[in-house]
Amino acid sequence: MPCALCGDIIPTEVDRCPACGAWARRRDFRAVGVAVFMLLGFNAFVALGSGISLLRFAHPLRGATHDSYDAVATGKALAPYGDVFTIGAMMAAVTGLLYLVWLWRAFRQSPGPHRHHRAWVLLGWFTPVVNLWLPPRMVYEVWVNSGRYRTAERQAAGAVVAGWWICALLGLLLGRAFAHGSVDTLAEARFDVHLGVAAAAFQALAAALCMATVFQITRLQLVRE
Repeated sequence: MPCALCGDIIPTEVDRCPACGAWARRRDFRAVGVAVFMLLGFNAFVALGSGISLLRFAHPLRGATHDSYDAVATGKALAPYGDVFTIGAMMAAVTGLLYLVWLWRAFRQSPGPHRHHRAWVLLGWFTPVVNLWLPPRMVYEVWVNSGRYRTAERQAAGAVVAGWWICALLGLLLGRAFAHGSVDTLAEARFDVHLGVAAAAFQALAAALCMATVFQITRLQLVRE
């Protein structure tokens, strides 16, 4: 691999350029991949913890009656969970920015063929309607183009990517529904708590599946180099 600074050839078995001492691009890509992987793991941990805590909160509501139910107290108890989902969304945004940096480099390093221009790696996430289907398609293409896969293996990779994207969308929608839910009645409070548990579960699963895609693509590209 040629050095990005001096152009000298960097042997595969070393991480620094023998001439100028600059880090090899493969090491930088690995570092970005590890950072994204760890951030996704932290997001999954927070979402899973929120879901478990909400499940514990649901037990008192099961034994409550319409006479003993206190809407004001329940609303105050659920308010911090809404803040947790908001903080989780902010963490996901920060993770997403680093994920785009990683995906941009992964797309550039994958041999192809690619159906879409490299610019769509970024535009696909911010263009309305297109951002509902193009991002997982780009990730899938990078994954299968980074290694040699049989048909069954391609289908398995597609299932992982599709599962990640569906869980991410469901987690986002259910999280917004939970944040805007009502607790005026006991039935509404129970339903809102169940929405929060489902949102947390889908978000944790989406983060875990995304970790799998990051790990596999990073590993394949490092081995190929």
